Order: sequence, then C-alpha cells, then structure tokens
Amino acid sequence: MPTPPLAGSTTGPAALRPLIDTVLTALHDGAHRRDGPLPAGGPDAVTPRMRTATHPVIPDHGTGPHDALRTLVSALAEGAADPADPLCAAHLHTPPLALAAAADLAACALNPSMDSWDQAPAASALEADITTALATEIYPDQPSPDALVTTGGTEANQLALLLARERNGPVQTICAANAHHSITRAAWLLGLPAPVVIPAPTGVMDLAALDEALTELHRPLLVTATAGTTDTGQIDPLADIADLCTTHGAELHIDAAYGGPLLFSPTHRGKVHGLDRAHSVTLDLHKLGWQPASAGILATPDRTHLDALHHRASYLSADDDTEAGLPDLLGRSLRTTRRPDALKIAVTLKALGRTGLADLIDHTVATAHHLADLIAKTPTLDLYDRPTISTVLFRPTDADDNTVATIRRTLLIRGHAVLGRAHTNNRLWLKATLLNPHTTPDDLHTLLDLVNHLAHDLTEGSTPDDRPAHP
Repeated sequence: MPTPPLAGSTTGPAALRPLIDTVLTALHDGAHRRDGPLPAGGPDAVTPRMRTATHPVIPDHGTGPHDALRTLVSALAEGAADPADPLCAAHLHTPPLALAAAADLAACALNPSMDSWDQAPAASALEADITTALATEIYPDQPSPDALVTTGGTEANQLALLLARERNGPVQTICAANAHHSITRAAWLLGLPAPVVIPAPTGVMDLAALDEALTELHRPLLVTATAGTTDTGQIDPLADIADLCTTHGAELHIDAAYGGPLLFSPTHRGKVHGLDRAHSVTLDLHKLGWQPASAGILATPDRTHLDALHHRASYLSADDDTEAGLPDLLGRSLRTTRRPDALKIAVTLKALGRTGLADLIDHTVATAHHLADLIAKTPTLDLYDRPTISTVLFRPTDADDNTVATIRRTLLIRGHAVLGRAHTNNRLWLKATLLNPHTTPDDLHTLLDLVNHLAHDLTEGSTPDDRPAHP
C-alpha cells in the first residue's frame, strides 16, 4: 500500500497551481490594507504587526500551506515598500516586470542549480547564450566577449577587482569621490591597497586629477569609472577616461550598474559612449532592466579574461566528464549553488525585444525630465540639475538640511511617499529615483504637493502631525 504524502510536502510544478492562487489573493489583500507606497507608522508599527503574523516562527504543529501563505504573504505585502507605487521613488528599486516575476517562479519550481551540468542541462545552455549576447551588446567589435551572472553590482565590482588582481598582481585602484561604496569594500576584501579617491567636484570624475594620479602612482593601476552614480545618476566622461588609461597604461573598469542598459536605447546610448573600451563592465538589470532581484552582470571583452575563476571539484566537474564534453560551470562564479537568474532576463529580452526595452527606458527618462521641469517651475522648490538618467534631486527653497531630512522621514513614517536623500554641493537634497514606467504627471504633482505642504508646516513652526493625513 503506498505511503500517503506528508502534509504540506508535495513538491514539483504540479503542486503550484492552487498555491499560486493563494499567493495572489494574499498579495492583493495585504496591499489593500496598506494605503500608500509604504506602511504607515514606521518601525514601531510595522515590526509588531509582522511579528504577530509570524509567531510562533517554528510552531510545534504546522498550520498548513494555504494558511501559512495567506498569513505571511499578506502581512509582508501590507508591510512592504511597494516599488510599483509611483510615489515609491527613493532608490534604484524597480517594480519588476510581471513576465520576469513569472519566469522567476518557473526557475524556483524547476530549481536548476548552476554549479554542474547534470543539475542544469538546459539552464546552463540558456545562461551561456544570454551572457554572450549581453557581453556582445557592450563589446560589439570583439570576437569573443563573455559575461557572468552575479547577485548584483556589488558582486560584479568585486569580481572585476579580483580579475584585475589576477591579471596584474596587487593593483592600485583609482576611483572618484562619486564611486559606489562597493569599490572600497572590494579592495578591502581582496587585500588590495585602499583606493586612491580623486575629486568629483561637478559630480563626475575630474579628468585633470585623474591624469595627475595616473602620472604619479606606481603601476599596476586600475581606474574604476561610474556610469550612473547612486546619488545623482551622473555618468563619468567614459571616453576621456579611457583615453587617459590608454596613455598611462592603466586598466579600466566601468561600474554601469545603473546606466548600462541605456545601450538598448538609440536615443540615450550615446551617454555611455566608451563603455566598450573597459577591461570589464558591471550591469545590474534589477535596476534599469526591471528584473526581480537579483540580476547582475559582469562583462569582459574576451572570455579568457575569466580564466582565473576556473576551479575544479571532482564531484561536480571531473576532468574526464569535461573532456567528454560536459560543460564545467564552476568557473562561472565564485559561488557554487546559484539560481538560474538568466531565465527571467532571457524571457524579458525575448518578450520585449530591443524596441520594447528602449520604450521603457525612454519613457522613464522622459518622466524624470518632466519632474525636473515641474520643480524648475515651482518657486518654492530648488532643482539640483537636469537628470542624466532618471534621478532628480530637489529641495524646498530656503530650507535647512534638518528640514529636508525631517520632510523625508515624515513622508516615510506616514507612508505617503518614499524619497531618498543625497548630500552634494554641501547641501542635503531629496532624491527621486524614477524607475516606474507607469508614473503619470498627476503622480509627480502629488509628490511635489506632499513635499511643499510639509515644508510649509515646518517653516511655520507647526509639527507635521498637525496636518491631515493627505494634503
């Protein structure tokens, strides 16, 4: 007599359909209980509510799959920062495309493990094609470009420094003050000298200071430029930097985690001219590629640049298996077990094509420019600069930094809007990072109205809580 399955232990794709319905209902119910892009009340309200839903975390007797999903997914949705809400605009945190999220579910259900071919026969072939195609976008004139899938920009930057070290020995990294913090952290992790940080007085790398540093420092040298900074979204002068690197015999890595996908837009790809001259390039498609995290990429102009990552574990990639034609996947990452993140990227590229991605990018950049226009026309607000990609910095006119910080926190605690903060030009600015292609002009007006009302209250000396919940 067959043994009945254990309660809640059914596995495989066939068991998903009723559970998916439960998840979708829970997502809807939880989001409906949250009136805005963020739960109101701050940590003091969100944490107890989530703990109530999870308690006990490990019960003696389980509640069953549907109850567990309803309870926890709805609580998570109620307490989420919702990137699909147009007023959730603080970070490089995109609303993922529904088709990419669906592909990610398929990856979870099939669960290929990308550390040996016998765990991921089709997924390994798919990943090889996708990484080659993305590398070719960056290096169209190279005969054999290649790329790795990473967890994001931080891992990609770390791998870039590691590969430069393996090619050249203990490289001295040079970056500008606008560089992502992961560059300094990567140097520390790899036992490299701390990066030499040169000025970025206008928000981008200062070329004269770079020339001076390249002249004075001992080789080997690795310059790390940025195409899309986290504070302002600006792009370093990539071609000019590449020229200086060539003159001085330095290598170049470009962190294009944010701005790299501009390559897909005929309108905006000129902003990343020079990307193909780098020894390595970071992309992060869970930013301006609308993928569920994670979807990072490290691209190189030649696949042999990745040889230093080759590694052998006989139980996963025995020599005779490799010689017989089974792909060795361990050289595709420093990780062993890893998800088939290439699937959601592949589905997105196939579904949208170049023109579809370009439309999303162009519309998003245009929305950022529209927000900048509105700010420039509003006498009570100051605009930092025109956006390079989709990041817009602004602040109430004549407000001090404390007022700017208080406005941001009040919007967060009330759950009305999620704005970031950036300190540049010796002032604190509100940061709107627009990555939602469905944001409307009305949404932008609402955002600015919220800021203006709070600024007025604080300037007049009343506390933010004196006003009604909405302007």
